[in-house]
Amino acid sequence: MDFNEIATVSGKGGLFSVVAPTRGGMILESMDEQKKKLVVNVNSKVSVLGEISIYTTDKEGSCPLEEVMKKIHAEFNGDTGLAGSSDNEELKAFLKHILPNYDEDRVYTSDIKKLVKWYHLLSSGFPELFEEKKDTKEDTEKQ
Repeated sequence: MDFNEIATVSGKGGLFSVVAPTRGGMILESMDEQKKKLVVNVNSKVSVLGEISIYTTDKEGSCPLEEVMKKIHAEFNGDTGLAGSSDNEELKAFLKHILPNYDEDRVYTSDIKKLVKWYHLLSSGFPELFEEKKDTKEDTEKQ
């Protein structure tokens, strides 16, 4: 599994794995303990985590969510010490530590809360997402 196989749906809490496309949308399965399946149509606002970025103030203007998540994992290895009830200043300091050049005007506290919540869900249930991918082309050449 990778970040391009995980989605979020506007108006629905949590993260979903992409099960299969349908003629008019896609089938998703919640990544929590309940594993509920959900059919979303093409009118639903579905975002794949591999396409989400966090605004920055540098020349590029954004940093991919996958890169930010991997930085968090390298620094904290699953335990950020934050909870959903953490205060705003603590959350902002956390993101400033991970991504010093994040755009404080365009990244809201609610976005940081989502980032922390998603990170905890993925690091506890899917730690393989944070492992470095081996280049399969190099592996086949060595054999």
